[in-house]
Amino acid sequence: MTERITYHKILGEIKHNPVPFNWNDQTLYGNAGESLTAALLANGIRTLRYHEKDGKPRGLYCNIGHCSECRCLINGVRNQRACMTPVRHGMSIEQQTELPHRIKGGR
Repeated sequence: MTERITYHKILGEIKHNPVPFNWNDQTLYGNAGESLTAALLANGIRTLRYHEKDGKPRGLYCNIGHCSECRCLINGVRNQRACMTPVRHGMSIEQQTELPHRIKGGR
């Protein structure tokens, strides 16, 4: 199910250009060119990852690329910000479970 605006009282009818993409091996649809966070939110996905230390859910926070709360594995590339990545047909997105960098000599 999608939660999208289809009519706006000033803009009128909102046209959509849905394309399929994969989220954790599940096919969802987003509008070509919109941010992945917008597409995920429209599909009811609120948790993009879980904190590496305490396991608490993390999701959209700033939506302008400054924080790293929405980082995901996108088309096999780690640490990609979903808020800054446009939806493209057939792309693959997965929750990232490891720290964004390796700690030298640490745990």
